[in-house]
Amino acid sequence: MQETLLIVDDNRLILDSLKDLLKEEGARLITAGNAQEAITLVRREDIAVVVSDNIMPGMSGLEFLSCLANISPGTVKILMSAYADLPTVLAAINRSEVFRYVLKPWQDEEMIKAVRDGLRRYRLIQSMRKEDEDVLRSLAQTIELKDPSTRGHCDRVAVYALMIAEALQVPKEIQRQIKYGSWLHDCGKIGVSELILNGSGRLTGQEFETMKMHSFWGADVAAKANLSQVARNIIHYHHERFDGTGYPAGLSGKDIPAEARIVAVADVYDALTNDRPYRKGYSREEAVVIMKGMEGATFDPEISALFFSLLEDSRFEEAASIPW
Repeated sequence: MQETLLIVDDNRLILDSLKDLLKEEGARLITAGNAQEAITLVRREDIAVVVSDNIMPGMSGLEFLSCLANISPGTVKILMSAYADLPTVLAAINRSEVFRYVLKPWQDEEMIKAVRDGLRRYRLIQSMRKEDEDVLRSLAQTIELKDPSTRGHCDRVAVYALMIAEALQVPKEIQRQIKYGSWLHDCGKIGVSELILNGSGRLTGQEFETMKMHSFWGADVAAKANLSQVARNIIHYHHERFDGTGYPAGLSGKDIPAEARIVAVADVYDALTNDRPYRKGYSREEAVVIMKGMEGATFDPEISALFFSLLEDSRFEEAASIPW
């Protein structure tokens, strides 16, 4: 089914220009001249992505997009903004009221990329709502394509997390949700630039702040897709640290959901033992030494100790083979 893209601006020339620019993106294009007209359309139609100007007579674009949280929560929102509006827009992005902003006058490539990313996000949410295992795993693998160095990461993290969960005698239904959350723990990276994901050097402070947002953005996608709380907790909190110095919420100890503490161990182990653009992967023994130095700070020491005991089992390689 063809998705619908709504463009909102009080300037007819801009509406016509954007319709011409975006006509090849595979979406059905409709327009509105103000926020109230747009709200009427959103109540009547399923809108995949909306691109709205900010400064308009009556209701502003930002106010309009904020209203969509109740009217059409699955719609992906892109705001066109002047420089003067930037602090307000960035705050809205951090609250997940806006997916992308595009400065006016826009660069054609930037606008096209924002709309393509928006359509991709909308399709991701719709697919995740089906909670079909093949679809969820395929989505995770698609997200990994943004960062080729992480190929297979989501599968391996799921395997390690399930080994821990089984050893802890976690109920089977919760194990299934841990698998889904492990597959999709980095789904928020769909909003992170490939330049940041694929860089060969250390991230700048600003780049790291952007990267940290992936857990927040991913949790927002998972909530909109109605994934279970277990899966959402993994996506949201897998970068929390046991000592409270992690992100995004600075949770500590047992306040971090158990499923997120499990996946944190699995995630770091796989990251350490595989190549990255900035370093070669460590051996299993080297990774364990590094991780033991992180017990009690990064990891729940009970969960990491359990995982290390699993690594020492002679049957680990067989158990760690991907079973799906």
